[in-house]
Amino acid sequence: MREPFSPPPTGPVYVTKPFLPPYAEFEPMLREIWDRKVLTNCGPCHHEFELRLAEYLGVPHVAVFNNATTALIMALRAMGLSSGEVITTPYSFVATSHALMWSGLTPVFADIDPIHLNLDPAAVERAVTPRTRAILPVHCYGHPCDVAGIAEVAERHGLVVVYDAAHAFGVRDAGGSILRHGDLSVLSFHATKVFNTFEGGAIICPDAARKVQIDKLKNFGHDGETTVIEVGLNGKMSEFNAALGLLQLRYIDGCIDRRGAVDATYRAGLAGIPGIACLDPAGEVRANYSYFPILVGPDYPVARDALWEILKREGVHTRRYFHPLISDHSMYAGLPSADRAGLPVAASAADRILCLPIYPDLEPEVVARIIARIADPLSV
Repeated sequence: MREPFSPPPTGPVYVTKPFLPPYAEFEPMLREIWDRKVLTNCGPCHHEFELRLAEYLGVPHVAVFNNATTALIMALRAMGLSSGEVITTPYSFVATSHALMWSGLTPVFADIDPIHLNLDPAAVERAVTPRTRAILPVHCYGHPCDVAGIAEVAERHGLVVVYDAAHAFGVRDAGGSILRHGDLSVLSFHATKVFNTFEGGAIICPDAARKVQIDKLKNFGHDGETTVIEVGLNGKMSEFNAALGLLQLRYIDGCIDRRGAVDATYRAGLAGIPGIACLDPAGEVRANYSYFPILVGPDYPVARDALWEILKREGVHTRRYFHPLISDHSMYAGLPSADRAGLPVAASAADRILCLPIYPDLEPEVVARIIARIADPLSV
């Protein structure tokens, strides 16, 4: 494996930094696109990327998209979801619930479990009503949901399950890819993600028939040149993004390994600091270390927001992710399920969470400096 990682930065340290492969390896691929003059509409790079991606992830079929939000909307459409309620987590990025709203669906927020901060199957069970059509869980921070518990609730009530797997690229449990669970799973290849194509996303398809359906949906609903059979969108990934994805696949294992080394350093250095808790793994046999969240508790010398400010003043930009809850935003706060009294675990997590910098070329000395500052936040 090559070593393309950049030298240490001299400026601010951000919560993430996109990995880019060597430009010298990308340039010939760009030249081929330039010469072919096929820029989009599912060209050669697009086709090859879908095949290579499915092979790497260990899933039957992949349909790549221009971004994950479009992919999530089309996944809901593909499952015939256009009205009713969908039970989802308040502890996510707003794209999760926005996709429901764009699809004419009503989000119903259920609480999360206190260990991994994923949607709690018991809370999902309590939220089911005659109007419930589906469950939309999120593998938060790349830690797998309780997929067995969610599947049990879904089967008992005849519900569709679509996973927002934006954080879960390459994550595996004991049975294989975490993306095999549910009816469909949706990935993000946004610049901030473990695996990026500048911008992009994908739907994991369980069979060839579903892939054909979704491919039509992402091309305006076309079925051939002159026939339109569905209200689709223009969700196609460009050849430039697909080419970058093909190149990124050469490096992704090294990126994940380096992220894992940062994760291990944080865990060792933060262990034993009163009031600081790291999230435990959730049964994954292959993690992707997409984020490094800590929970700042009452035993810590300063509040979460104060620690955020202390680190920011020293050029370390952490993120209170996810704060506020989706259900706290004005457009969702009026929903009956948005009341924080019914979401105590999610509300507590949102008030205590802090994601520390993690990316493949984050220098050990910077990680050590962050740990030292967290261990002694009041020193001058």
